[in-house]
Amino acid sequence: MKATIIGLFLIAISAQWSLAQRSNTEQEIIDLSKEKWQWMSDKKVDTLNTLFHEKAVFVHMGGSMTKEQELGVIKSGGIHYKQADIHEVSVNIMGTVAILLNRITLLAVVGGNEVTNPFMVTEVYLKEGEQWKLGSMSFTRLLTASDR
Repeated sequence: MKATIIGLFLIAISAQWSLAQRSNTEQEIIDLSKEKWQWMSDKKVDTLNTLFHEKAVFVHMGGSMTKEQELGVIKSGGIHYKQADIHEVSVNIMGTVAILLNRITLLAVVGGNEVTNPFMVTEVYLKEGEQWKLGSMSFTRLLTASDR
């Protein structure tokens, strides 16, 4: 009887620890994503270069870009991510992959024109060693009442 109670107690503690770890990892990804938006706004290309995986892909309304193209367009000001207001965020961790969904309103300057768009942004992070790397970021424009 004592062995059963002790076993159940250890299982309960192990499950709580596992959930706490997952929550910590999820929060780490959420924080990293928020920092990424700020780095993009501040045009911190060197910091973003470290975050972006070498084979990262970026999908925008007008097409897709490689890591080098995305960094180039940020550096040149072709796209200036001025402000991302995050309304909702969720994270799913699957082993060494994290998929984050952000529902945002993005204020950006694109080709010299200031635009505001509602997006669902999908970010895929890959764990390499102790670091998370952004492997993919896709912008899906959301419909608004005026679009209908």
